Amino acid sequence: MAKLVVLTEGFAGRAYELKGERITIGRLEDNTIQIAEPSVSSHHCEVLIQGQEIRVRDLQSTNGTFIDGEPVTEAVLKPGQVLRLGAVEMRLEADGPAPAPASAGTAAAGGAAAPAGTQPAPAAGPGSKPMGQTSPIPRGVSLSELEGGARPADLRKTGFAKKEDKGGKLVWWVVAVVGVVILGLVAWGVLTIR
Repeated sequence: MAKLVVLTEGFAGRAYELKGERITIGRLEDNTIQIAEPSVSSHHCEVLIQGQEIRVRDLQSTNGTFIDGEPVTEAVLKPGQVLRLGAVEMRLEADGPAPAPASAGTAAAGGAAAPAGTQPAPAAGPGSKPMGQTSPIPRGVSLSELEGGARPADLRKTGFAKKEDKGGKLVWWVVAVVGVVILGLVAWGVLTIR
């Protein structure tokens, strides 16, 4: 099963399995994966599992969705690539072997096609494994990453910031104006009574 392993300081070592066909990631609790970090939008992106392909779609986030440093609106995420949401970085890791592409040359050469889901045997040579054994895909956080510490999330350097609450400011201005008007009417009433 594929999973996202968080690399960013404060969240490092957390892993989220990608279960189902649609996974939402964001700051709010109603997401499949909640990441409570200010640079992550309330509903930041969604991960779509389509067969063997994992697609990431940005949900009009404030600070953007990036794969290996490149901004994306929708793109395929492959094992080993780093997904960045705001200032939070996660690496996609797969627990099993990656699906092998169909080889047209095998059937054309008269050889038997390999069963579905298997990889062709590597060429024999020094250090090669016996037939039928495959090399595991690395997973988890490597020892060197743990020793070096997690990557810091410095919002000042990345330019990411929390959205400004313009609606809240407007409400305070309206309350202030209404308050001044009420005080003026009270003062006028007191002065006219005398």
